[in-house]
Amino acid sequence: MRNEAEVFGQLLAFAEQDPRIKVVLLNGSRVNPNVTQDALCDYDVIYGVTDIAPYAQDQRWIARFGELMIMQHNRIEEDDEPWDIFLMQFNDGIRIDLSFRKVEHIVEPADSLTKVLLDKDNRMGNVEPPSDASYVTSKPDRRQYDQAVNEIWWCSTNVAKGLWRKELPYAKFMLDVVVRDALIKLLTWYVGMNSGWSANTGKAGRWLERFLPEELWSAYVRTYADSDLEHIWDALIATGELTRTVGVAVAEQLGYDYPHEDDRGVSRYINRLRAECER
Repeated sequence: MRNEAEVFGQLLAFAEQDPRIKVVLLNGSRVNPNVTQDALCDYDVIYGVTDIAPYAQDQRWIARFGELMIMQHNRIEEDDEPWDIFLMQFNDGIRIDLSFRKVEHIVEPADSLTKVLLDKDNRMGNVEPPSDASYVTSKPDRRQYDQAVNEIWWCSTNVAKGLWRKELPYAKFMLDVVVRDALIKLLTWYVGMNSGWSANTGKAGRWLERFLPEELWSAYVRTYADSDLEHIWDALIATGELTRTVGVAVAEQLGYDYPHEDDRGVSRYINRLRAECER
């Protein structure tokens, strides 16, 4: 695998040799001071260019970065600004997510995790040192809190129905995708309120273990199950217990109301359906 210096050397050499590339920015985990770097960290790079079209029309330039394993190329339409991103996984393990954007659209970076690697015409001005300020957990308003907790309890009934019917794919989808998404929000808010709203738990809660007390992390781990239906029932009940613990704590801290009646009603329903399955 190439080392970091080699990859940056390739990225900058390409930019320096191409007069259409005016600015090179680095985003993401490789400039995050709160992330432990490893060999698998992506290289999230933006080329600020005078014209984005040539790089999509003729993609031979990709070969200079190594032998591709697989790639995705996406054209993004954002605020009437089209731009291209090439997500490239190379055979030696290096991944480069390379965006081409019109240079006039990136002179004021919106992402706090931004480092200027090259600025040919001094367009960027003074860019603040990289930080994860754009990604710290923000305090939910009452509506956001209510929606997340309601989503957990409402969709938990769907998990229970799927298990009662022995519909494994549906039950797993509802628990591991729909319910979990709302549960991660709730856990992230718990972390936020206990860190002065300064913590970044990462995409899909990837860094929750760093911030949660050991007992809550262990409780969260119990919400994961394999394909055994009994184990999924256990995970569903563990999800309800964790929702109750964390949901009440967040509500009390923020002055919101935890839906105790919904909790009791859905919990009884889940237990009843499980008991019917065991007869």
